[in-house]
Amino acid sequence: MTENQTPEKPAPTTSRTTTSRTPIVVGAIVVAIAAGAFAVYGMRGTQSNARADASASCAKTVDLAKKIMPLVKGEVAALTVNATPFKVPDLTFEDSTGKARKLSEWQGKTVLVNLWATWCVPCRKEMPSLEALQTKLGGPKFEVVAINIDTTNPDKPKAFYKDTNLTRLGYYTDSKAKVFQELKSAGRALGMPTTVLMDDNGCEIGFMAGPAEWASDDAVKMISAAVAN
Repeated sequence: MTENQTPEKPAPTTSRTTTSRTPIVVGAIVVAIAAGAFAVYGMRGTQSNARADASASCAKTVDLAKKIMPLVKGEVAALTVNATPFKVPDLTFEDSTGKARKLSEWQGKTVLVNLWATWCVPCRKEMPSLEALQTKLGGPKFEVVAINIDTTNPDKPKAFYKDTNLTRLGYYTDSKAKVFQELKSAGRALGMPTTVLMDDNGCEIGFMAGPAEWASDDAVKMISAAVAN
């Protein structure tokens, strides 16, 4: 090479590198889209299976709900009787000792699930009637499961039980109020108090938003009919 010659510059490699990476990037995007589609499909499949399971296991409960419909009147006229098979979520909460409990533990019994709080005036007024209902019908075939959802002072609902002389009702609590959110997501918790009547297979017979006189003749006849069937 002479003094006047300019050394050749190496050819740029940027475009080649970019071009070679393009298929990898496109491939990654395709994989991500496919994974997302699979996840959505899997979720829909799970939901579809859950609905199918509910339809299979709760079909008889819809027939039961139709049978007791004539008894849904007077003090319990606000009960919304279920017209489609619905499996009540397996709610998780704690008992008076702090032990974790699940609603499925009561399978085999007709259950009246009630969500209440001390800050809810209608709830406080309703609790003695739930106590009286438990006294009248509570036993091997029926139970009232009242779950407190106070999220601040855990001693307050316990004091309410003592002051109101609630001795037949079991004490259950969920200090994070997840049970309310679960029922709300299912369209069953529209306010406080919230009550769900379920059969011995965990299937919903009906639900109620607001208080009721659960120890009244109307309530006792309706629930007795549900237990008998």
